[in-house]
Amino acid sequence: MSLSQGIVRAALLLAILLLTGSCSTSPPNLRASGKPRTIDMIVKMNHGDYWNTVKMGAEVAAKEFNVQLTFKAPDNESDIDGQIRLMDQSIQNKADAIILSASDYMKLAQVTDRAAYYKIPVISMDSEVASARVKTFVGTNNYEAGQKAAERMVALTGTNSRIGVMNFVQGSKNGDEREEGFMDYIARFPGVQVVAVEYCQSNEQLARELTRKMLNEHPDINGIVALNEVASIGTGEEIQELGAGGRVKLITFDSPAKVMELLQEGIVQATVIQNPFNNGYLAVQYAVEAMEGLDVPERIDTKSKIIDLDNMLWPDNQKQLFPFVR
Repeated sequence: MSLSQGIVRAALLLAILLLTGSCSTSPPNLRASGKPRTIDMIVKMNHGDYWNTVKMGAEVAAKEFNVQLTFKAPDNESDIDGQIRLMDQSIQNKADAIILSASDYMKLAQVTDRAAYYKIPVISMDSEVASARVKTFVGTNNYEAGQKAAERMVALTGTNSRIGVMNFVQGSKNGDEREEGFMDYIARFPGVQVVAVEYCQSNEQLARELTRKMLNEHPDINGIVALNEVASIGTGEEIQELGAGGRVKLITFDSPAKVMELLQEGIVQATVIQNPFNNGYLAVQYAVEAMEGLDVPERIDTKSKIIDLDNMLWPDNQKQLFPFVR
């Protein structure tokens, strides 16, 4: 059996566990019968392994808590106006609660406040929004995740190196925090120079073009960090196409199949993984608790972890790479 087949088999086994076990530790009274409450989950885009896994977790929780879940997203993460329209639509349709992963920290603030004005609880998930009216935030500590990526990059490239950053959408809170965490850690090492910061708008082709530009303009670059799934795939594929794998160290985010393939091939040296299944599941759980008038924590950190070839097959890491169980 190949390594790839083994990973797929592990994923299937964990999926079976999902069907045979409960994911919840919440009070039994939240699993009420009767008319389902409505929750709209509005995320950054309607495709990609990360968002599909978020949706999977949310659907499991929706079934458990008797919730009618509507999953909504624009076609592209850079369509901020489209996300605002979806929020307005949910307000007009009188959703019982909204879960929002804001594509832009500031631009989604007003419509979030408007939802709260109409007494619709808003749960912030994955990426925060500049509104004091949200009930809680569910997701990764993105600043800390950026620091983890930087620590591994310095370990790989040394304390005298030239580094590039491939971010996604400027103004997205999680992207900004990852970049900030990365930069703050790198600043400890005067010999490490960040020579380029690019924004690929969560577009694989643009990530490839910007990676090529980065390598052409800085042929002595030692490493690149890519800060989300789409940026990671585009950057990795271009490094592979240019034959720069291994020479240019690559730290990525998330664990779609393509990134895991590039990790096995030595193009990616390590990836920072989150727990999108938990993000979706817990966002629905806390939305239900907010609708019930229960106190919810201000923040729920679903953690991140660095994965490489040495630890990817550890049982605990398999659960996070294929997070079908909580």
